[in-house]
Amino acid sequence: MSTLSPERRFELERHANAVRRSIIESLLAAGSGHSAGSLDMADVFTALYFEVMRHDAARPDWPDRDRLLLSAGHICPVRYAAMAHAGYFPLEELRTLRKLGTRLQGHPERTRLPSLETTSGPLGEGLAQGVGMAYAAKLDGNDWRVYVVTSDAEHQAGLHWEAAMVAGKYGLDRLVCIVDRNFIQIDGDTEAVMPLEPFRAKYEAFNWRVWECDGNDMGDVVDTLRRANATPGKPHAIVARTIPGKGVSFMENDFLWHGKPPKKDEADLALAELQAAYEKIGVPA
Repeated sequence: MSTLSPERRFELERHANAVRRSIIESLLAAGSGHSAGSLDMADVFTALYFEVMRHDAARPDWPDRDRLLLSAGHICPVRYAAMAHAGYFPLEELRTLRKLGTRLQGHPERTRLPSLETTSGPLGEGLAQGVGMAYAAKLDGNDWRVYVVTSDAEHQAGLHWEAAMVAGKYGLDRLVCIVDRNFIQIDGDTEAVMPLEPFRAKYEAFNWRVWECDGNDMGDVVDTLRRANATPGKPHAIVARTIPGKGVSFMENDFLWHGKPPKKDEADLALAELQAAYEKIGVPA
């Protein structure tokens, strides 16, 4: 049984739907960017910003905040949208995505926007950065957590596994690596390009504790994050199975939307679908 009440679950699902609509609007305004992964991670980012993560939008540099790193920087539209809805900056600013001089760069840039912990771009680097932060926190006796959101395909990078080895050695149990397991990358299916399975066995071999969840089920996402946070001893890998393009029927499970934004007519269709889905999310009496 989920730890979320039905009322709270529906509230979070509405937040996630609003995040998805903002993703579509910002990608349309930008005329470039990544649709599929941004949409499929809306539930995870909503769970982090609105339920699980310790943070304060009014104090983005709060020393005791949890750290959130987006290693898969190309899906930054979902992080920006979640941050805006959580109060970090005005929603209107989302329409400046990828514009010249904007704070919302095509990959997160640490010095541009408060609470961005790292600048990301080259895939495979995020976990190494998160390991460094988690190890420093452990040495200093701090209790904040480090969440690193990764794509599945960036597990094809060797640096990622070097970082995993270090985290396992030092038992960094306040480190959580969330894997967007959507099976797509720019050239097609991950298992055709460079097979990644078995995830569980690989992480366990590096002395990690592995959790799996439906990354598009809000209750499952929140419960899995909470179980990981309550279990000490080892770093945590959460393999979140997601549907690329989640919420927009003509984008779902189509790898061609990995790095493509919607055109005006496509955005209109997507927003109409999401609005209809929003209206169907009800709160029980």
